[in-house]
Amino acid sequence: MLRTSRRQLLAGTGFTALAGLAPRTAWAQGPSAGKANVFVGTGGHGHTFPGASLPFGMAQLSPDTDNARWDACSGYHDTDGSIMGFSHTHLSGTGIGDMLDVLVVPTRGKLELTPGKLGSPDMGYRQRFTDEFAEPGYYRVRLESGVQAELTVTERCGLHRYRFPNGPGHILIDFAHMILDDWDTGALIEQASLLLQPDGMLTGHRQVNRWAKGRHIHFAMELSRKPDRVQFFDDGDKPAMEGSTGVQGRTLKVALFFDDAGGDPILIKTGLSGVSVEGAKAALAAEVPGWDFDGASKAARAAWARELNCVRVKGGTEAQRTIMASALYHAFLAPTLFTDRDGRYIGLDGEEHQAPEGEAAFSTYSLWDTYRTLHPLLTLVQPERAAVFTRDLIRQTEQSPYGPPVWPLQGVETGTMIGWHSVVTLAEAKVKGIEADYAAAWPNIRKRAFDREFKDSPSSLGRGYYYDLNYIPADKVWESVSRTQEYAYDDWAMVVLAEAAGAHDDAEALRKRSLNYRNVLDASIGFARPRFSDGTWWAPYDPVQIGHMPEPWWRDYTEANGWQATFLNQHDIYGQIELFGGDAAFEKKLDDLFNAPSTLPDNAPPDISGLVGQYAHGNEPNHHVAYLYAYAGAPHKTQAMVRRLLTEMYKADPDGVIGNDDCGQMSAWFIMSALGFYPVDPVSAVYVFGSPLFDEAEMDLGGGRTLRVRAPGNGPNAPYVQSVRWNGKPWTRNWIDHADLAKGGELVFEMGARPSRFGTALADRPPSFGRAAGNPS
Repeated sequence: MLRTSRRQLLAGTGFTALAGLAPRTAWAQGPSAGKANVFVGTGGHGHTFPGASLPFGMAQLSPDTDNARWDACSGYHDTDGSIMGFSHTHLSGTGIGDMLDVLVVPTRGKLELTPGKLGSPDMGYRQRFTDEFAEPGYYRVRLESGVQAELTVTERCGLHRYRFPNGPGHILIDFAHMILDDWDTGALIEQASLLLQPDGMLTGHRQVNRWAKGRHIHFAMELSRKPDRVQFFDDGDKPAMEGSTGVQGRTLKVALFFDDAGGDPILIKTGLSGVSVEGAKAALAAEVPGWDFDGASKAARAAWARELNCVRVKGGTEAQRTIMASALYHAFLAPTLFTDRDGRYIGLDGEEHQAPEGEAAFSTYSLWDTYRTLHPLLTLVQPERAAVFTRDLIRQTEQSPYGPPVWPLQGVETGTMIGWHSVVTLAEAKVKGIEADYAAAWPNIRKRAFDREFKDSPSSLGRGYYYDLNYIPADKVWESVSRTQEYAYDDWAMVVLAEAAGAHDDAEALRKRSLNYRNVLDASIGFARPRFSDGTWWAPYDPVQIGHMPEPWWRDYTEANGWQATFLNQHDIYGQIELFGGDAAFEKKLDDLFNAPSTLPDNAPPDISGLVGQYAHGNEPNHHVAYLYAYAGAPHKTQAMVRRLLTEMYKADPDGVIGNDDCGQMSAWFIMSALGFYPVDPVSAVYVFGSPLFDEAEMDLGGGRTLRVRAPGNGPNAPYVQSVRWNGKPWTRNWIDHADLAKGGELVFEMGARPSRFGTALADRPPSFGRAAGNPS
């Protein structure tokens, strides 16, 4: 396989380097689109997995190659040479690991109960592998034991098909398998049980205290062939009493032995539930009543074909079309289904709930990441699904002891990252006309906004200081600069939700408070700067550093430094331009960002990656920054930089995502930017024009509406917009409303090799904070 290193790619223009395709994928999305390569992101720091799934499904059945390092957050890394087994739940692109429930290990020879270390594949039950193949909804590999493994899924069930050589073989179910981390303390698994039912069904439950501490998983498993012998193992891998039909404890396993595993393939089907074993059984009964693996695989592929066909492109290189299809695939993996067949689910209060008829609950909302581009993408190309997510987030807001969700995972609020950005997703949906009972969420949102006594998660620390000082002091609270800015953006989003609930006084207070981001911007030096509780600034100031404290664990910014945090503001761009001295000064500050030396301190987190100067594309806080030139009257610089990022930061191979994909956010940035427009401030419901990558694109918008984007004159050396037409009429603005775009029609970008004056006039710049360019604040 041709591999291009990240270093080689960034050293050149990126256009020729994209020619290298990973040959492991052979499934076509459509004649004018690309081939979705599910291995994109499984190398580097992308943290994706290649196994079988359905769009937004509960079951995500995939091989696990490692469970004990940062680049194994999804359980798989392309550079690993051995497979531990196949587990049923995964996270796509996250920076923290969890899941990997119900590991199935098909093999031969001596029974091994532990996998051994990654660097010693001949120890334990690890197996080298060859002939790996995957496409959306299906995965296949040949293990060194001679077993051929195939995987596919339904919404809540994983299906396995194993072809053994003639002779003895066994299948180990390792129910102790999970992500391990150096930070873990205490019992990681508790209340675990395995039980072999009289009819041969294997059931199990465990409570896991990894990232989502206290989450529950239940399963029900059937095999197409009855094993000749079953052996359970309890804590410490001690064999249970001979003849036992079950075991309880924490680290449980069971081995299923076959005197002759050859002949007909051994099929396994596993139902999943976050509620009960009965829910897992119901999933099996309804979704996989028989043993038709090929039928299930065909249905999974068809489901993906329907979903991925919502965006079709022509032009660009073959690799770029592959990147687009692969990005769509990763954008449609999460949030993940979390309701049983009967609508039951575990809420963020830890209680069992019933979803309204026709509705569903979901997990895996990576909202610090996905509010920026993934959810705006869904409101455009998947409006009905976006409405389902909106109503689900409202219910979760009502049920959670923390109010608006932050990073919910399988009935647990992890409180990961900062802010409570579900309010952004809700506000965006409201502004874009998605119908839901927003007022029902307001009481708990209001508590998060104003009530000092309301329960805090790690994401919302320092609110008292924020209320009293209008910023969070760096000598009191970790990540104070970023918290101040992101709390201010959530204030901006909550304005919309307060108005929806009729709380107009609250809305006005929040609108005013949303300008608090300015209180950590030092206009005298033009940087986001740590500020102490006495009002003084950190000095001497170094924008490359991530914290003012000498200890390496203290940070003043969230996965950023002073350079990157300076441009976190998304909702009051003209206010910041004025604060920094006007258009020319702000444009120069952006130039300085993209041209600064790409040096980082030794204690910088690995998330700060994909550097162009000090701009970090590999992490979400900077994702809107290239588009800020358009507000300062220099849209041609937006166009040039967006095109550069599209071609340098993404590749059509495993190392094809410059940072963690973060549940589709990195992929969604590529999709929307490649189409030619981007939601700098999702709450404003406008898109800023960039530089379309493809000659033509067509999007289904729901309700029979279609959006077509054409870019005549486009090419690798022609990234600049010369003029725009919308539905045949000249369009002078360098932005467009969602309300216009969502109606469908044709958007035409005339492209050229040199910058133009398009979109530079004050009247043609995007609105921000509810005002046009040039209007006083």
